[in-house]
Parts: sequence; C-alpha cells; structure tokens
Amino acid sequence: MTLAARTIALLSVAAVAAFAFVTDRRASARSLQAEMDYPPIGQFVEVNGRSVHAYVTGNGPDLVLIHGASGNLRDFTQDFVDRVSDRYRVIAFDRPGMGYTDRTDPDYDPAFTSEAESPEEQAALLQAAALALGAERPIVLGQSFGGSVAMAWALNHPEHVSGLVIVSGATMPWPGTLDPLYRVNGSSFGGAILPPLISAWVPMQYVRDVAASVFAPNPGPENYADKVGAALSLRTETLRANARQVNGLRPYVVAMSTRYPTVSVPTELIHGDADTTVPLDIHSRPLSQLVPDANLVVLSGIGHMPHHSAPDDVVAAIDRAADRAGLR
Repeated sequence: MTLAARTIALLSVAAVAAFAFVTDRRASARSLQAEMDYPPIGQFVEVNGRSVHAYVTGNGPDLVLIHGASGNLRDFTQDFVDRVSDRYRVIAFDRPGMGYTDRTDPDYDPAFTSEAESPEEQAALLQAAALALGAERPIVLGQSFGGSVAMAWALNHPEHVSGLVIVSGATMPWPGTLDPLYRVNGSSFGGAILPPLISAWVPMQYVRDVAASVFAPNPGPENYADKVGAALSLRTETLRANARQVNGLRPYVVAMSTRYPTVSVPTELIHGDADTTVPLDIHSRPLSQLVPDANLVVLSGIGHMPHHSAPDDVVAAIDRAADRAGLR
C-alpha cells in the first residue's frame, strides 16, 4: 500500500470514528432533552427489581390501559383518561421498555441482541404492578400491540382480570413480513447500529408526520406527537426495545391464538374497518370467532386509533365490559 493509500485509509477510519462519536453525543443529548421535556407524570411501582411507570386517577372499578407500539401512557392521559376517570379508577402503564418502565429483564438491554420480552412477560410485569396498586381484577384495555399484552394477561392471569377491551389489537398471526425498518432495527447487528443514527439525526418533523399518519384516514389530534411525547420514542434504547418487540411478536401470537378459546371473561373488541396498520379482517374479526364471550364492534371509516378518532365508542365498550362483568 502506498503512503497516499495508507493516509486515505487512516483519514477514513478517523472520519468514521469522529462521526460515531458525534452521533453518540447527539443521540444522548436529544434523549436527555426528551426526558426534560416529557418527565414522568405518574408514580413508580417496583416489581422484582423492575420499575414500572403508572399514572393512576379516578374512582370506581379498576381499569388498566395498555398502549401500543412506539407509544407511552401519555397516549391515554392527554384526553381519554378524562372521559372515564369519573367512574373508573384508571391505571395507565408504560409498557416495558417504553416511556419510563424498565425492560422485564436486564438480559434484553444489550445493544447486540435480537431478543425482546414477549407479550406474556409484559403482561406478568404489568399485572404484578397493578396488583401492587390494589387492582386485583381490573378491566384490561389494550390498544394495538397492547392488545396482545391484554390477551396474554387474560390467558395467564385469569383470576386477575374481570373483562377485556381490545382496541385495534394486534392479536392474530398475519401474512407477509413487517416493514424493513422493523426488521433491521429488530435484528442484532442492525439494532445495535441504526437506532443511534435515528436517535441523533431524524428530524422531529418527520416523527410528527409519521405519528399523524397512524390516524389515517382520520385526522389526528392537533399537535399529537408533541402532546404524547413522541421524542421519548426516539431514544436509542426505546427504539431498540420497540423494534425488537414488534419484530418478534408474530411467533407469540401464533402460540397464543391456540389458547384464545380458553378466555372466559367478557371481551369487547373495537376495530375500525379503515385500519391498514392492524387490519380488522386479519385480527379482530377472526379473534371474535375464537374467544367464546367476545363482542365485536366494527367502526365504519375509522383507522387505527379509535380511542382518539371515536372515543365515545371505546368508552361504551368499557362500560359494556364492566356491566357484563357485574362491576356496575
């Protein structure tokens, strides 16, 4: 190798190292700023050395709210909680790895791993946290990814649930593959390399646009991404947790779906027929045929976020579940 070639090679290595350093510093700074802008708004519950962030308000029968992918409990607290806290004691959780809740196990923390907690592991942690908060047999509502966690709660902890409300739930096996970004971020190598780059360099306006698109074809709430603290989802560790949970979900719902006929609590399914993120005909419609006591309500023209786009229908589903469970 000539002197010029060696010099170019060394400069290239130095440039890559410098870019990696700047990226790491910028990602850390943006994460810190996100946590300053959107600090915890609830309380923390310790479960077997793991910390669970919970927002608790209201009076009445216990109602647990479990958010979807890329989210946190602010998805519910910005509006929906106020619609039900007059007659329910509401507990909104950050799911493991999201918001301010720890991973279920430190083995999921390393950058170079493709493993993530299953819906059943997440349900176990949240159920234990709910019990610590005095909620022995709550109604459990799960939206999108949270729907799989709610179903796991009912399957594995039937003595600790009174009823289910599944909103646009990702609960059944789906055909095809996920978006390439999930597959790359969910892999061991890609998940180690790409999230810091996204955390450091993706513009917040892009995040706002993506968040708004989830509501299609309905308009989202004004300034939704800012109100929900979408910047928290850009933290490197949160990006990894979210991608790996979503990327690994399908095998778990394949196994869980064989057990759905054993669910014995009143179950309300709410799903928009315009949902292209978690399609009705792949998820809630076949789920309604498997769960013996399921009632499916299809919302015409509603997309993936009925708790924002059609909140009265979701509240009505909660009330039906409570009535059917003898809680009201």
